[in-house]
Amino acid sequence: MKKKDELGTEVAENGESGLSRRRFLGATALAGAVGAAGLGGAVMTRESFAAAAKEAQNKIHVGPGELDEYYGFWSGGHQGEVRVLGVPSMREIMRIPVFNVDSATGWGITNESKDILGRDKTYLNGDCHHPHVSMTDGRYDGKYLFINDKANTRVARIRLDIMKCDKITHIPNVQAIHGLRLQKVPHTKYVFCNAEYMIPHPNDGSDFSMENSYTMFNALDAETMEVAWQVIVDGNLDNTDADYTGKYAASTCYNSEKATDLAGTMRNDRDWVVVFNIERIEEAVKNGDFKTLGDSKVPVVDGRGKSRLTRYIPVPKNPHGVNTSPDGKYFIAAGKLSPTCSVIAIDKLDDVFDDKIELRDVIVAEPELGLGPLHTTYDGRGNAYTTLFIDSQVAKWNIADAIKHYNGEKVNYLRQKLDVHYQPGHNHASLTESRDADGKWLVVLSKFSKDRFLPVGPLHPENDQLIDISGEEMKLVHDGPAFAEPHDCILVRRDQIKTKKVYTRDDPYFAGARAQAEKDGVTLESDNKVIRDGNKVRVYMTSVAPMFGLNEFKVKQGDEVTVYVTNQDTIEDVTHGFCMVNHGVSMEISPQQTSSVTFVADRPGVHWYYCNWFCHALHMEMTGRMLVEKA
Repeated sequence: MKKKDELGTEVAENGESGLSRRRFLGATALAGAVGAAGLGGAVMTRESFAAAAKEAQNKIHVGPGELDEYYGFWSGGHQGEVRVLGVPSMREIMRIPVFNVDSATGWGITNESKDILGRDKTYLNGDCHHPHVSMTDGRYDGKYLFINDKANTRVARIRLDIMKCDKITHIPNVQAIHGLRLQKVPHTKYVFCNAEYMIPHPNDGSDFSMENSYTMFNALDAETMEVAWQVIVDGNLDNTDADYTGKYAASTCYNSEKATDLAGTMRNDRDWVVVFNIERIEEAVKNGDFKTLGDSKVPVVDGRGKSRLTRYIPVPKNPHGVNTSPDGKYFIAAGKLSPTCSVIAIDKLDDVFDDKIELRDVIVAEPELGLGPLHTTYDGRGNAYTTLFIDSQVAKWNIADAIKHYNGEKVNYLRQKLDVHYQPGHNHASLTESRDADGKWLVVLSKFSKDRFLPVGPLHPENDQLIDISGEEMKLVHDGPAFAEPHDCILVRRDQIKTKKVYTRDDPYFAGARAQAEKDGVTLESDNKVIRDGNKVRVYMTSVAPMFGLNEFKVKQGDEVTVYVTNQDTIEDVTHGFCMVNHGVSMEISPQQTSSVTFVADRPGVHWYYCNWFCHALHMEMTGRMLVEKA
């Protein structure tokens, strides 16, 4: 007979508990935070999942030479990058380094990337959460993708024509940018982002009290990437979203208690969804009704309490995700520590800002869905899909029926609950943040993956699962391992993204290299020469498969060397690299691109450089030598 532990769980003969992660986390959360009972439906068997996957195989199979219907952009989590997947194949196509160092592309090594990262402000880590694509009239326009770095309070912009990061902004006066969404109409003028943690001002060590601490809602200009304005709020901001009029944004907000401990942040039965009136905020800034903090010149307005700029809609409890329905009618906030979601009618917000109705009058439904609701997405057919973290499920429910139920009608708004593996956080349906939500695919980003993949030791991957939502029933069709907490994703139709096959020579990405070449009287496209400026040496060379324009150059020990390489190849996919052996130098140079890197030649002797991106049958022979004279 097998032994049982203190929870009544069978223990194997080797002493390991048979307690599943789902039961363990569910029991922990119930005992410690939620205080509810029950853990949801039974776990589907492997055979059930296999049958569902086989049924949908024709839909998800993308054969050789065929293209996926959607681009999927995944946050890279603790890796600090963005990952590009094809959907529905779920094949990873590319990684875009952003807040990390990447030796393959030279990101964080090249001069161009260091200029974007901020040189003296460069961190070696990042924590990416929310990738979102720019919009025009509520539809993805494929111009930019924006992503946050919670770890170091930054927001980055990626040009989708070349899929490279081109701007990074450090947000002043706040700590930990978490929730991020974009203005949808008439276009993405603003990037809205929440700073999560309260800090005192000035944060100089003179005051550690929470009484004088606060955080802020931030708006960046999407084109200049400069902070346009900030709004002081009560509580800790979590996630955010915007409406389809351009007038309102809404953010979930927890810790209305202003506590610094876990128990303290859960004392109140309700926290808030903070609604921001964008027109009134812009008016206040225009009229000079703002202040500045410290060395920052960013306008800061006060949205606390009974400010005319904000409204605090009471919702239960420690709310997490807030998501706008694609018809533009509702903000839906997930309760996290309540089994409910709160449905906010956007067309009632004018009245609540004009004090014609009470704050809770904008709530038109609060459906009970299950334990640990976190995020909601949509199919464009009136149905919502909410992840239930503790239940390890996705709940499909009908918004109209939930509203009827809230008004007293006896109607069942729940359509289906599907087990996912395990503890889902974000979910995202195809085109769901736009007017074009098409209800084909749902991605669920599950935080744990016990028993789903080959064992790889104590550290497990996470599990991104693909669900077919085109019919009446959700069908789980694919498991995909993901490393280091990817957090969130967005799905964009492939025709909405227009990428370049080769760079144009006037691309601003290497404008700095061109400016320096012009000062040196060098033509990047044709010259191969060495310019000495004191102990600074600039080496200009071209590359055409399979050779560099210079197969050797000479410098002196201690020289600061900058190498500029211009790829003259015009054929798609003929990328070159430049790697200086034993110098920590590596970079990518795509067709018609110029890249540069700076390092110190601190050791005399012969040092080889080579092309580290396979480009030609004679790729191995694409080499050269740096000759360093002893000082």
